[in-house]
Parts: sequence; structure tokens; C-alpha cells
Amino acid sequence: MSETNVEVFSGTEELVAAAAAKFVAVVTAAQAARGSASVVLTGGGTGIGLLERVRKDPGAVDWSRLDVFWGDERFVPAADSERNDLQARQALLDHVPVDPARVHPVAASDGEYPDPVEAAAEYSAAVHAHLAEHGAFDLHLLGMGGEGHVNSLFPHTAAVREEHELVVAVTNSPKPPPVRVTLTLPAVRRARHVVLVVGGAAKAEAVAAATAGADPVDFPAAGAHGSETTTWLLDSPAAAQLSR
Repeated sequence: MSETNVEVFSGTEELVAAAAAKFVAVVTAAQAARGSASVVLTGGGTGIGLLERVRKDPGAVDWSRLDVFWGDERFVPAADSERNDLQARQALLDHVPVDPARVHPVAASDGEYPDPVEAAAEYSAAVHAHLAEHGAFDLHLLGMGGEGHVNSLFPHTAAVREEHELVVAVTNSPKPPPVRVTLTLPAVRRARHVVLVVGGAAKAEAVAAATAGADPVDFPAAGAHGSETTTWLLDSPAAAQLSR
């Protein structure tokens, strides 16, 4: 059964440092155990901040033996600064010797798959191929929105209710841009280790609900579990409503 841990840090700097250390620890342990590792990245300020921190202190990560995926992507042109792919490359991937063939971005809206449903199907094929070969992702990083969304899985939407597909298109996101491609909760659960990195008082209610076992349809983060461990890394304001 998956083990759940909650760790609370005094501020953003400490939170980001802990998340970066967790990234390095999970990746290096996976590489030691199985020869390679895979990570699913998240965007947002904290998600990109932890990648910048890893860039400064990469530990013993063997970048040539790492597969990189994204939990979701804004379906915008490839050069759009809002793309999680572009932000992650600027923060980390362009600065380490990662194998380009092992970096798996979601198709851009001006690329080979201009239809988001086709882009989701193409990404699903890549995800299924990886899981068929390796069995699981090693690490799935997640941020969380104030209403409890993770990836592009928002409360009371078809995407968060999806029980079978690993990747779906979202065409009516309540947060702009409206069109996205996202991994689903079944895909999140195909990770050995899930780490949610959450900061800010505006997220305290959703943190408390999700960690207390709320319905994922109401608070999607409640459905994010790793097969081995689930870790919540929080700053003090985000943890303010947790029961003691």
C-alpha cells in the first residue's frame, strides 16, 4: 500500500530546496536500482523553481539515463513562453547532458498534430510505450491550484473523472489557456513516487481536504497517489489548515 508523507517547510526557499533534493534522491535511487529513471515534470513557479535548483546542485544524476515527460501542457505554439516544455528547458534541460531522444514533450499547436485530441493520442502512445517497457514512471511531480487541481485536471470536469485513458485533451479549461493536453489520475497512479509541491495560504483549504481523503472529483489532488509513496511538500501557509 502506498505510504503518504507530509513535510512542512518555513518558506518558499526551503520548500523548493526540499523538492529539488527529492527529485535528485528519487532519480539517483531509480538509476542505481534499475539502470535508468523517468520523471514527469510540472510547471508553475514552484515546479520551474525546483528545476532551477536541481540545475545548481544535480547530485549524482546521470542525465543520459533519464526519460523526461510532462504531466500537462498548454496547447499553444512551440515558441510560446507559456509552454511548460520551453520553461523546463530554459530552467534545466538545456543545461544538462540529457539525451534528446529521451525527452518527450507534448506536441505544440503549430506542430505535426494541430488538433489537441490527436496530440493527446500521440502523447498517450509515447506514455504507453514507456510504461510497457519500464512498468512505471519513477517520479511524478505535481503542483496544485487553489481549488485543488493537479496537471490540467480541474474539479467536476470530464478529465478528472477519466478512469481509463492515460492522456486526454482538455478544451474548456477554467484557467487560461482553455486548450491543454493532460495526463489523467490513472496515469499519475502509474508512478512509483508522487510528490506534490504546494505553497501559499490560498491553497490551505484544498491541501487539508485532499490529504484528508476528499473525493477527487471535488479536489483532484486527493486522487494523486504513487504506487510506493505519496509525498506532500508544503510551506507553512499551505499547511495551515491541516489537523494536528
